[in-house]
Amino acid sequence: MKTVLVIEDEAQTRNIFLQCLEFEGFQAFGAESGVVGMKMAQQHHPDLVVCDIMMPDMDGYSVLQTLRKSSETATIPLIFLTAKVAMADLRRGMELGADDYLTKPCTVEQFLAAINTRLQRQDELSRLYREGLTKPTRAIGDSERADPTSQPRDRSIFPDCPKLAPVFEFIESQYHAAINLKDVAQQVGYSPAYLTNLVQLETGQTVKQWIIARRMAQAKKLLAETKQTIRQIAAASGYNDAAYFARQFRQLYGVSPQGWRQTSVAKLTN
Repeated sequence: MKTVLVIEDEAQTRNIFLQCLEFEGFQAFGAESGVVGMKMAQQHHPDLVVCDIMMPDMDGYSVLQTLRKSSETATIPLIFLTAKVAMADLRRGMELGADDYLTKPCTVEQFLAAINTRLQRQDELSRLYREGLTKPTRAIGDSERADPTSQPRDRSIFPDCPKLAPVFEFIESQYHAAINLKDVAQQVGYSPAYLTNLVQLETGQTVKQWIIARRMAQAKKLLAETKQTIRQIAAASGYNDAAYFARQFRQLYGVSPQGWRQTSVAKLTN
């Protein structure tokens, strides 16, 4: 049974959330303040924390900072509850390590969906760690920001970032389709605004840039290794409009797809 701690100073809202969680089969704990919530987190080690930001004694940011400083609670996913959705607030929460935001008022369905999605992602990341497919996240400095338009150094163009593993897995499986930011956000259970800032913070790039990067990696592979037409390559790389594909390719690499192909083939034959 998964355990969820709800830290919310408004009693009616807190009780509604607790009742919904218990009805759905969760073991739920409630705390009326940040101070009490921290003590309960340290005592129960919940699978997930839902925490209001604006609280009188200890706000949600302070709760998150304290959780992340302790080795016993550092990896517990946390979803913020907030009536504020300013970009600065989103960014502050992400920099502290928040996993998602729910804006108040929210429906019970939205509340439960956010929790279930976040717990599923946590289970997936734990599985990836166990299987040795990912490495622990490390901070990416400005000089190390991944460039999605550069040639990949290995088979994957995506950076090693477990927190974004579901994002990159979805792009990898669907880059050839007409996907966009909204599709990716829906798949991984984030709001588009939150996902945009999270990916920007972790990689220095946007979701759209990573989609384009994966498409272009496929296009270059087909240009170099096959005799398919530009139209065929565009379609196989996720572009319905070959002319748009050619324009975007030139903007990124300074040469047309056909010109790139000729240069690539020449290098291989010399």
